[in-house]
Amino acid sequence: MKLSRKSDYALRALFSLVAYRGQGPISIRTLAEQNDIPRRFLEQIMLDLKSRGWVESIAGRDGGFVLAKRPEEITMGEIVRHFDGILAPISCVSTSDYEPCSQEGVCRFRRVMLDIRNYIARLMDNATLSTVFAGAIVSREEVFSAELNYGDGI
Repeated sequence: MKLSRKSDYALRALFSLVAYRGQGPISIRTLAEQNDIPRRFLEQIMLDLKSRGWVESIAGRDGGFVLAKRPEEITMGEIVRHFDGILAPISCVSTSDYEPCSQEGVCRFRRVMLDIRNYIARLMDNATLSTVFAGAIVSREEVFSAELNYGDGI
């Protein structure tokens, strides 16, 4: 599974709003600069997040965006499904974007893909903005851990 830029940028912006929660609104310019997101693209994303009720916009010179819900009420699964549509690695194991495959009756790796879909969905649906924000930031050493890095393309 690979997140789209929209999902990536939406999550970046939302986590900035979690970090600033209770300190007032954050301007679109600040959100864009802090998160290395093109401003025009971020404007579209924030309007989309607003239409879903996840953020509110506050007009005026000191305006900007704030969370419309508590961080405990928004999951990564909701955000990614909204922007990307599916969490399944292949369409023959997707419930929302299912496409039949001629090999379904004999496919040996489809089970693994279904397990991956279910595991990812559970993780993302249990990952609220609050719990993820409270977690540790991933280090470079973790990404390149020798015990897990035994193949190209990880």
